[in-house]
Amino acid sequence: MLKRIIYICLGATAITLAVSGCKTPELIQKNVNAAVPESYSNSSQDSTNTAADVVWKDYFSDPYLKALIDTALSNNQELNITLQEIQIAQNEIRVRKGEILPSVGLGAAAGVDKVGRYTSQGANDANTDIKPGKEMPDPLQDYMLGAYATWEVDIWHKLRNAKKSAMTRYLASVEGKNFMVTNLISEIANSYYELLALDNQLAIVKQNIEIQNNAYEIVKYQKQAARVTELAVRRFEAQVLNTKSLQFGIQQNIIEIENRINFLVGRFPQKVERDANAFGDLIPETIQAGIPSQLLANRPDIRQAELELAASKIDINVAKADFYPSLEIKAGLGFNAFNPSYIFTSPESLIYSLTGELIAPLINRNAIKARYLMANAKQIQAIYNYEQTILNAYIEVANQLSNISNLEKTYDLKSQEVQALTQSVDISNELFNSARADYMEVLLTQRDALESRFDLIETRMKQMNAKVNIYQALGGGWK
Repeated sequence: MLKRIIYICLGATAITLAVSGCKTPELIQKNVNAAVPESYSNSSQDSTNTAADVVWKDYFSDPYLKALIDTALSNNQELNITLQEIQIAQNEIRVRKGEILPSVGLGAAAGVDKVGRYTSQGANDANTDIKPGKEMPDPLQDYMLGAYATWEVDIWHKLRNAKKSAMTRYLASVEGKNFMVTNLISEIANSYYELLALDNQLAIVKQNIEIQNNAYEIVKYQKQAARVTELAVRRFEAQVLNTKSLQFGIQQNIIEIENRINFLVGRFPQKVERDANAFGDLIPETIQAGIPSQLLANRPDIRQAELELAASKIDINVAKADFYPSLEIKAGLGFNAFNPSYIFTSPESLIYSLTGELIAPLINRNAIKARYLMANAKQIQAIYNYEQTILNAYIEVANQLSNISNLEKTYDLKSQEVQALTQSVDISNELFNSARADYMEVLLTQRDALESRFDLIETRMKQMNAKVNIYQALGGGWK
């Protein structure tokens, strides 16, 4: 017995109504902001060579800093999490690609069926012979082995657009990783320079403690000689104690910065290797900012936002395709018999089927409309995010270029201030020893000199941070 099941289901009336009534909802319109930034200020406009084009290993010269960054790029947990997100996005492409291709599977089934004698099927089976002289078995067994396939024909490019959207988001995730690399390098470099600054501040504090102790001893001798009062002795003692307290505060800050670096590097607390003496020799180089349009090519966050915008636009086409009919083809081929010994008997046990289904939404399309409008709203959101990212990038660059210029002038003035106050400390000590200056003048001069040296180190640290921040703002470090 040859069993053939071939049918095509075409709902012609439903399709006509659905297509004629599938007008998509009105899209949300966004006002376009045509404002274009003019240019960077106070910077070189060389478009052939920018700081962002320099590899981070060449941009940073300190070997200890290079080693920290290199270790962080391998061990940082947050970066490794982002790398797994890239793998997830890559697998999403494979999922979307698989939806375009036909789905093929194998199946096997076995069962038994006992029907009543006084039923239509039971009566029919009792009066039917499988072959002359052999009645239909009771109960009736059933064995089946075959392959089946389903395929949705991508008429409206819905599946291909979904794949394209997944691929675009994969590229966006890669840019997100690059942006994280830039931020990671910048955070480690800034923390490293802060650590060097604290080392130098600690060294200055220890030097001042020694100087103030010497002054304290001199004052005690002068008090014994009745040249000063007990008040002067106590004020000098308080100054020494105050400076010593600064030492422990700086030491605690050093531990916290070291552990912040250890966390970024992905290791447990330990000493961060560094050369504190190299801090005084650090001189920020001239920064080539390039032209504003190069930010679009260099900054990973801008390219990520651009790709997300492109993907959101494709998603609208995917959602729009839900309003149109979908064509699905199903096919099956196999063997079916009531006895395992007959299952591969051909053509009597051979079965196959071919079905085509064309279905379109007709009633209650609110869910489809909602998905379409949601995709459109997400595109508008992506546009705003893209604009915000570009605006933020230009502002960051402008701020850092201005910061570099102002810090350079500040450092020159602070250097002169430190030189003047250092000389004034020696002068005040000499005048105090010759009884031509009050002890308060000595104390205030020492305090001002210490604060000025602290400020000078902090200004140098800010200069190095500005060097790092402009590198980050221009989109460097990820290449």
